[in-house]
Amino acid sequence: MRTHAIVASPCGPLTLVAEDGALRGLYMTEQRHRPDETTFGEPDPGAEIFVRAETELKEYFAGQRREFDVPLAFAGTPFQQRVWAELRKIPYGTTLSYGELADRLGSPGASRAVGLANGKNPIGIIVPCHRVVGANGSLTGYGGGLERKRYLLDFEQGALF
Repeated sequence: MRTHAIVASPCGPLTLVAEDGALRGLYMTEQRHRPDETTFGEPDPGAEIFVRAETELKEYFAGQRREFDVPLAFAGTPFQQRVWAELRKIPYGTTLSYGELADRLGSPGASRAVGLANGKNPIGIIVPCHRVVGANGSLTGYGGGLERKRYLLDFEQGALF
């Protein structure tokens, strides 16, 4: 059964969606590719998965956590899942270009496909799609908006401490 909870963050309210004890979504307000809210299930803010995810997010935004341990479950194509798994390997406070990410996946020249998969990441922040930038280091597309992407990158690089 799918359930959801809304938690506060410096990036605005975050909607967490879970199913079978695993986080399946973390969505920002006005996020591109945000599913219809009718798919989020019933509210259940006290569920263990949401309490754990909220605790880890608070630690992250307090500068006390660099990696997340909350159980995750992804629904996507095999290629998307490979991209999302590779995103989790990008170290905190660093960035990688779409082309570099494609190279890591063994698919040089697939930077556009990587960008599309990156943009459909269903678990923002925890799966750090914000760490992927253009080849020249420019901020390019982010489902949560470029202002949030800049905030997250500045935060991780210590500019906000």
